[in-house]
Amino acid sequence: MTMTVGELSKQAGVNLETVRFYEKQKLLPRPERTAGGHRVYSEADVERLKFIQRAKWVGFTLKEIRTLMRVREADPTESCDDVMDLARRKLAEIEDKLSELGEMRETLHRFIDCCPNIDAGHCQVLHGIEQVPEPKA
Repeated sequence: MTMTVGELSKQAGVNLETVRFYEKQKLLPRPERTAGGHRVYSEADVERLKFIQRAKWVGFTLKEIRTLMRVREADPTESCDDVMDLARRKLAEIEDKLSELGEMRETLHRFIDCCPNIDAGHCQVLHGIEQVPEPKA
């Protein structure tokens, strides 16, 4: 069964611009066209879009998703070492971000707990932010 770009976007739960963007990024194959020049898509395209969205939700970048797609569409007997390496690196990135978020939360708790809430001149939140080391680029 074939479908239009509108039907594809609806079934995959993405907007039309997302479909076009993924086509430009070569995450979706070039669609076939009708005699009238309209793009037509298949159920495989719906599944591909859903996979891309799920991979994004887990935290993978579009570049990383390209690698995932390459392995996904390769010979099923091929090793998944590349995917496992990618997943381990992504997990380490997430762990680092969680650690940083925990430090940010603790810092804000300290600011809030110390603030006498008198006036802006005595505000520990404002003073505390001034003392925070410059963020890493």
